[in-house]
Amino acid sequence: MSNLANVWKPIVVLGLICISITSALAVTNSMTAPVIAAANEQAANEARYELMPQAGGFTQVAYNGEGVTEIYSANSGEGVIITCTAKGYGGDIVVLVALDSDGMIQRIKIQEQSETVGIGTKIEDESFWGSFSGLPAQPLTVDDINAISGATISSKAVTKAVNYALDAFDVIS
Repeated sequence: MSNLANVWKPIVVLGLICISITSALAVTNSMTAPVIAAANEQAANEARYELMPQAGGFTQVAYNGEGVTEIYSANSGEGVIITCTAKGYGGDIVVLVALDSDGMIQRIKIQEQSETVGIGTKIEDESFWGSFSGLPAQPLTVDDINAISGATISSKAVTKAVNYALDAFDVIS
């Protein structure tokens, strides 16, 4: 009887500890999830206003296409901001593409990336993303931009994300 108690007692204690910790994590998650969601929404809004400061607000446009996560139309009629995702060397790259009402690329912004530090992260340099500004809404290749030497996969991923935005613009306009 003593050996059976020695076996079950640690199992029950560990089970209760696991249940307690899981409950605490669930409560913490339920309390912090709305705060995190609000912070993410605020950061996304700030990024949209950075790309189109005179927008006067944004209205979400319904669209379901490859690589496109969301589309927002500027209330001023200035254009649209399309959020796209493409697979880079280190993971997904999230790109915001601002297009004017005529379909010209006004600017892009790298929202998220996990590329190799010092090489792939150069996609966040203005010398790279600035080369997209002023390009028309037609399919792009890395030859159309200032691609980063040694970071071809990252450059192609950003170009692919921008092309997703251009395809979406053709559909919604």
